[in-house]
Amino acid sequence: MRYLTVLAKPNEDGAFHPLGEKLTNEPSIRRRAIHHIELLDDDTVLLFAEASGDKQRYEEIMEDSEYVISYLTAGESRWTAVSQFEPTENVRRALELQRESLLVVDTPIRFTSEDNLKITYLGTEEIFKKLYDYAEEADHMSFDILATGEHDTDGKAFSSMITSRQEEVLEAAVELGYYNEPRRASLEDISEAVGVTPGTVGEHLRKVEQRVFSEIIR
Repeated sequence: MRYLTVLAKPNEDGAFHPLGEKLTNEPSIRRRAIHHIELLDDDTVLLFAEASGDKQRYEEIMEDSEYVISYLTAGESRWTAVSQFEPTENVRRALELQRESLLVVDTPIRFTSEDNLKITYLGTEEIFKKLYDYAEEADHMSFDILATGEHDTDGKAFSSMITSRQEEVLEAAVELGYYNEPRRASLEDISEAVGVTPGTVGEHLRKVEQRVFSEIIR
């Protein structure tokens, strides 16, 4: 079993779906991650996602959308949402490919600061070939390959070494340039991106560094 991590970027209007476009353009909402997405037998999509910000505004957008069949939210400043909605043809085709080719998505799928999607797929080279072919034909999106290799099944993969919250803080730190030389971002910049205090950001990063460095020297 191999893994393939890609950055999926929409080409047309900055979103993969009109509903996603509205959420992306709403400054009071920050989409964080997708924990489950599935094409149902009736060709509607079931989505379990995580976000932060103005939950009331999110609910208003969902109520007004012609695509949304039903939804449910839970939580406050950082909350989750389960929704069922009508896909576009492009979204439907992508989810059909995932279902028919036995392509496994290693969730969660992360939203970057630009609202692109960082996705890790699990499968064989033959399955990945189908994904490559799909990406070449798709005119609504592009894929940047970030990493590929043998999938680590012994429980020591990087994602299993740290919590999902620590991974989110680390990704924001890297994206914003915290580890660049010279440093381009501060703890305060990262705290604004992930919605926690600068002190908590520093604590998360120290724990990540300690865990990773401990594994390296073993």
